[in-house]
Amino acid sequence: MSQPKQAPLDAASLPMRIWLDDTDDPLDVIDALAISPFAAGELPWAMSAQLERVRPDAPLMPADARLLRVSIQRKGNESRLACGDGWLLRAVRRWDRTASVLVTAAAEDVARRVLEESIRDATEPPPVTDHVTMGFLHWSGGVLQRSHRPITAPTWESIRGNYPRSAQGELDRLFTLTPSESMGRLLLLHGPPGTGKTTLLRTLAREWHSWCHTDCVLDPESLFGEPGYLMEVVLDDGGREEDRWRLLVLEDCDELIRAGAKQVTGQGLSRLLNLTDGLLGQGGRILVAITTNEPISHLHPAVTRPGRCLAEIEVGRLSYEEAVSWLTSRPATGADAEGSPNGEAPAVSPAELVTRVPAQGATLAELYALLAGRPIGRSTEPEETGLYL
Repeated sequence: MSQPKQAPLDAASLPMRIWLDDTDDPLDVIDALAISPFAAGELPWAMSAQLERVRPDAPLMPADARLLRVSIQRKGNESRLACGDGWLLRAVRRWDRTASVLVTAAAEDVARRVLEESIRDATEPPPVTDHVTMGFLHWSGGVLQRSHRPITAPTWESIRGNYPRSAQGELDRLFTLTPSESMGRLLLLHGPPGTGKTTLLRTLAREWHSWCHTDCVLDPESLFGEPGYLMEVVLDDGGREEDRWRLLVLEDCDELIRAGAKQVTGQGLSRLLNLTDGLLGQGGRILVAITTNEPISHLHPAVTRPGRCLAEIEVGRLSYEEAVSWLTSRPATGADAEGSPNGEAPAVSPAELVTRVPAQGATLAELYALLAGRPIGRSTEPEETGLYL
């Protein structure tokens, strides 16, 4: 029986060769130089860290480091290569105040010490803010496009009084929900325009932030009309932890879920249901939140059947008594935590405002209009689909 030949070279001293051409830039050179001693076995220990909110004056390297190479790009990115006794460091700083630090060293304790010293006090503490980061998805040219941006998101406690008492109990339960308690995968918020459904979704993104990432789908009709798009969204993790849930937000999807949707949108409704509790959704950690202005009686029965919805909540108008209470509880400046008319003083007195509240109650948008001194009115004519529809 043949015996395997022994490697002619010591694994601790593998040869390392680098080829550069005119497509490489100084950043590529620094990357290659930074990893070469590790690949060759000269510095066999490597440790790295990814940083956010990096301070502008943070050196990202020990005080006794000797600078070897620096590459600065016009758009704000820079890369630095430094060394010390038994270690080599590459620090990359980016325009968005993120950074990465890579340390290779001759020993584990050296790598750990150098890395800890390099990143100590390098970042600013997370700001205490009413913002939360939300993803925005759309399909372009057969490719899933994703961007992230911070959005304003009030706490549920600060806006609870903006919603009718008939919905507050269900909303209380929704905002305190944990993954272990979730039953269905579909969240349905329905009610007339101007009742604050979008604000509820922003607040939900904030209240669930510890265990769930929120993505807003900008083109829901394409999501359920293009199988490739749907599969990309289902399989895409956006760089998140494996155990983290995702909430897909679909706003104003009346055509997708109303009665007769299959005749209008084809397989769109079937794919939605397949994602929430069909084979497509099995094993995934995806929740779907849908808002619609349609009354519940106009929605497809398959959407609202028992057990399918995580929550089905009617976000309706405030009753006359609730609307009056809301108006009379406003501060003298007219300022409010969410949706106020720029903190301007009410154009009319509270007593006069009360007389303008319709007997059937008012939406949140109508109350803010009254608070700003603008008249409100509702059309009593039936809705028309339009001449060309």
